[in-house]
Amino acid sequence: MKTPYITSIQRFSTHDGPGIRTVVFMSGCPLDCVWCHNPEARLYKPGILYVNQGCICCGLCGAACPNGCHSFVNGHIFNRSFCVSCGKCCDVCPAGALSLTATQYTVGDIMKTVMRDKAFYGTEGGITLSGGEPLAFPGFSLSLLKAAKKAGLNTCIETCGYTDMKIFISIAPYTDLLLYDIKDTDGERHKKCTGVYPDIIHNNLICADSLGIKTVLRCIMVKSVNMDDVHYQGLIKMFSRLKNCAGVELLPFHIYGSSKRKQLGLSPENRKERIPSAEDMAYVKSRLNDIIIRS
Repeated sequence: MKTPYITSIQRFSTHDGPGIRTVVFMSGCPLDCVWCHNPEARLYKPGILYVNQGCICCGLCGAACPNGCHSFVNGHIFNRSFCVSCGKCCDVCPAGALSLTATQYTVGDIMKTVMRDKAFYGTEGGITLSGGEPLAFPGFSLSLLKAAKKAGLNTCIETCGYTDMKIFISIAPYTDLLLYDIKDTDGERHKKCTGVYPDIIHNNLICADSLGIKTVLRCIMVKSVNMDDVHYQGLIKMFSRLKNCAGVELLPFHIYGSSKRKQLGLSPENRKERIPSAEDMAYVKSRLNDIIIRS
């Protein structure tokens, strides 16, 4: 069983499924979305976040690094060329300017954290598997879902849907809800913006629906990219084919991921022109009024 790295376990979440939930964010994603809000969660192995404003230039990271990635001439220079993300520099940084993006947990470790808040979940809340892409780790995710169900918890998965169809068949008995990403219904544009064509994603959605899994379609709105009537009509057509879909949730693009890209040593990608205005979102809601459940 492939064990994922976990970027975080977020307790008392109210935005990742119904009720109060504990969300397990797994690191690793098969897509390469140009608008990615969580670039650290795309990595299959831990990366290192460096916040240069927090560095006090103490030099401890340079002494701890086995590959000489940190130098101190006119300030702290972090050369990632030979970095293997061993985390030794993060361990000794007194200011917290260096940190690993993810760590590993066992299913048992995660369940201990999840069960701390069982009294608050009620009938609707529970555990949500998110990422990254949790279905990139089917064995681990299935084991976690089974453990959650054994404990009497409601289960939810946030997924991009890009995986083998048989994985949806295996998780169906243990999954109460899928928050299912539909990033675009235009095939060529989807390939350009995510790195893959959407056929597998859309076919898996139909499969999940036929298995009786309840879904909510999560649709990111990126101005001048996918905010057009072709996409809106595609969403309406897709929804009309589904029997177990509660509707569409709109997620407006934001640039919060830019700071994390910079901390990972990547170009910031600060594309403010892609943020939809209130008027833009109002128009989308008018086009999708009959199928929107929350926005």
